[in-house]
Amino acid sequence: MINIDFKKGDGLVPAIIQDNITLQVLMVGYMNEEAYDQTVREGKVTFFSRSKNRLWTKGETSGNFLIVKEITTDCDNDALLFMVDPAGPVCHTGRQSCFGDEASKGFVYKLENIIRRRIDGNAEGSYTNKLFKKGINKVAQKVGEEAVELVIEAKDDNIDLFKNEAADLLYHFLILLKTKNVAFEEVEEVLRKRHINK
Repeated sequence: MINIDFKKGDGLVPAIIQDNITLQVLMVGYMNEEAYDQTVREGKVTFFSRSKNRLWTKGETSGNFLIVKEITTDCDNDALLFMVDPAGPVCHTGRQSCFGDEASKGFVYKLENIIRRRIDGNAEGSYTNKLFKKGINKVAQKVGEEAVELVIEAKDDNIDLFKNEAADLLYHFLILLKTKNVAFEEVEEVLRKRHINK
């Protein structure tokens, strides 16, 4: 059971909202004890609105509820972290996060940036840059080879080799995207639209 110190902040504690799947920080609000109890009871995040001076369930007008998956508190028991499944965009601007789109970008985006820097900067001795310079046919061929190797490992029982081949395929796929001047985010957007339309 979570023991929260509501007294420290004059009855309110900050509530950090994080996407349960992507780990993207979506927003921050405040809760009093009543808002916390309602959140636990209903499974939807409810804040205490300081401007409206009342309880406010996120999504009560938009339908973009925050479905609670996990609740934790910090070491001082005066802040809450909610892992949620968002039913739609969280920010009033229509964005997924109140902290902007950059908040959701994990290591794949960092790797994409490294690949871009090595190619755009013509990094000497870089495998990435050398492969890119060989042109689209060679890059596409390499992606095909890595895909075949991944399929072969998928049929065996060595999970470590499988994960390594999966990583190799993703890495070379990012080089292929750079070769085609397509950002990974554009592919992600296609997937997002497909998900919304289904």
